[in-house]
Amino acid sequence: MSIETDLKKDGIEVIEALNTLKINSIAKNIAEKICTSFPDYGYNQNDLFIKLSRLNMYKAKMPEGMAEANYFYKNTSIYFNEHVPDNNLEEFAIHECIHYLQEIKDKRNYLIRMGLCDYTEFKIYGLGLNEAAVQLITSKINNVPKESVKYFGINFDTTSPSYYPLECCLVNQLAYIVGEDILFESTLKSTDTFKKVFSDLTSPKVFMAIQTAIDDILNNEEEIIKLNNRIAQIDDRNKKVDGMIKKIDELKSEITLTFMRTQNLIISSYFDKSFENLYDLDSMELYRKKLYTFKDFIGYTDGYTFFNDYYTSKMEEYENKYKLIENGQFETSLKIITKNENIFIKIIKAIRKIIFGTSSNEEKSY
Repeated sequence: MSIETDLKKDGIEVIEALNTLKINSIAKNIAEKICTSFPDYGYNQNDLFIKLSRLNMYKAKMPEGMAEANYFYKNTSIYFNEHVPDNNLEEFAIHECIHYLQEIKDKRNYLIRMGLCDYTEFKIYGLGLNEAAVQLITSKINNVPKESVKYFGINFDTTSPSYYPLECCLVNQLAYIVGEDILFESTLKSTDTFKKVFSDLTSPKVFMAIQTAIDDILNNEEEIIKLNNRIAQIDDRNKKVDGMIKKIDELKSEITLTFMRTQNLIISSYFDKSFENLYDLDSMELYRKKLYTFKDFIGYTDGYTFFNDYYTSKMEEYENKYKLIENGQFETSLKIITKNENIFIKIIKAIRKIIFGTSSNEEKSY
């Protein structure tokens, strides 16, 4: 499939190419901003400028709802919406330039990875996660302040009110948990560091569930845009339009439900597991502060009580554990639990040996 066919399929019609002087100006400023924003990531400003200056850039007609700029890896080009003023091109180019820096291709020039996103033969994994992480990086580079917004009945604060706001809210929660630097460097350098750290703090299964949920939100949002564009092309209200409107309402409800479920999973999976690993008063206090501050990162719907209920329940457990540690009784309690667990394991092994005739060497495989 040709580049022209790909562009046409996405509704992009090239108007004109940006001249070399404009491309170099954008590349120079973005290289400087990336190096200034992330001084410890090993970037060389001159090398970065040379790399970015090799990009092709175009003004183009784009469908309603599409991002103001889009990067196409097949021809290493960025396409800007024709409505974007020349003095704003740099602002919208940052997100796409990061995609260019992220890409990893095989020998046949096929894209196999872009930041946190894996491109396989049959499916793409982590597209929503990567888009949100890149947008958070872009907002940081542009020094965008937080803004209170409401999407699909969900209220939250974000530095990305116009691009992937729901996805950014969830990924910002992940950044709070693992550390912003771990997320950002892993995103920019296309490594598995973020995935490994978060999986260790929760579980690989939880990471995959969150990644899939963010992809689902992104896919449903794109489907809503397509349906709205189709409706806009129909002059008269008819049953077909009614059906599309109903589908949009269903997709909106699904997005809201997926967001809230994912947020609750992030909260419970991380704070449950980290609570189990608290053994001293200092770590207990850090845990309490981190859980309390998490309230500033979440989205709220009318009647949402999960976080408050979870916090209240966890603080009850917290007080009991805190007193045990403070009075020097926690280690004794832990030893009793461990002893009981060891006895239970011995009983299970003995039962297995009786039933299956398991040898001592075979028992080690359980």
